[in-house]
Amino acid sequence: MFKRNFTEEQQMFRDAYRKFLAQEIVPNMETWREKGIVDREAFRKAGDQGFLMVWPDEEYGAIGDKDFRYEQIIIEELAYARCNDFYAPLHSRLVGPYLGNFGSKEQLDRFMPGCVSGETILAVAMTEPDAGSDLAGMRATAKKVGDHWVLNGAKTYISNGINCDLVVVAAKTDPENNPHSLGLFLVERDMPGFERGARLHKMGMKAQDTAELFFNDVKVPAANVLGDPTKGFYYLMEGLAEERLIAACMALSAAQMSFDLTLEFVQARRVFGKSLAAFQNTQFKLAELRTELDIQQCFIDRCVEAANSGELTTVMASKAKLATADLQMRAADLGVQLHGGAGYMDEYPISRQFTDARISSIYAGTSEIMKIIISRDLLSADYVPFNTRNF
Repeated sequence: MFKRNFTEEQQMFRDAYRKFLAQEIVPNMETWREKGIVDREAFRKAGDQGFLMVWPDEEYGAIGDKDFRYEQIIIEELAYARCNDFYAPLHSRLVGPYLGNFGSKEQLDRFMPGCVSGETILAVAMTEPDAGSDLAGMRATAKKVGDHWVLNGAKTYISNGINCDLVVVAAKTDPENNPHSLGLFLVERDMPGFERGARLHKMGMKAQDTAELFFNDVKVPAANVLGDPTKGFYYLMEGLAEERLIAACMALSAAQMSFDLTLEFVQARRVFGKSLAAFQNTQFKLAELRTELDIQQCFIDRCVEAANSGELTTVMASKAKLATADLQMRAADLGVQLHGGAGYMDEYPISRQFTDARISSIYAGTSEIMKIIISRDLLSADYVPFNTRNF
């Protein structure tokens, strides 16, 4: 395997985070899965050690390093520890940047210290019962009344829906004249009219709390509007490339873990007097998978470099998510097959790898949406044939 481009400080961060997960998260995961929610204390413990949000400025209590490789390390170690249910990247690098990129100094001073410490848990509410990837189909509305906005609507499948203290809610601000006029509103836990539905029961990622959220005449102060209340659509689009890179890193890391679990099992499992790994079919299947994993790791690492340099495009991130989501599912499926009957038993980790994998081709934009984005680029006037590109 080739050497990956992490600094010495980042390797030390990885070692420390791995120890943190082993001590504070892994021993509690089964209890949290049974409860369907991670204890809030886990966020606070991660915040206390600087593991929850790395990128905010030091004045808010963070390390202040915006290098995406720190988040990549967190994502990989969560997968290797088999505790992706502790979905910290959602809080830290998926939702947090909306506040960091579009929030005012007053909003940053008010909310960011709690986000860094883990006292304030974040969520983002875009998806609705009748509107997922199609943001133009959103029905939630916000109407300006005096010095505040009145928010109405319902959101569903919201990760951190039960635990969240601060929700970035997308709502239409001019539904009659401009369906793309969206605002992003910071809704706080105790605002009157903000209600949570029951925790939703999922196929996988069972400890990651997911819920419906309801907003009934919620009065949102003007001070809780992120940026321009008509440009939320563009703010969301700006964040989607990194969101899909996060999803791709998670999918590939989980696929790597499925491979390792399967390789360990086939070397130990004996069939007809020899190890399952001694059969040519097993060797060829694993050789094919190992090759795909290494190739996709190269592309993901290149995407991370692009994110750090500001060159990551929506098309590049869409390719990464499309490919890794598919590979995650195939890696888990092969693992279950080579485990035989044991693979169908929940006591074996590969079983959970399989059920957790199914969401990857759906969230952060379905694989079908990724294909639409990629194909539009192919047919656009800006597309440059490979043999005419300037490398």
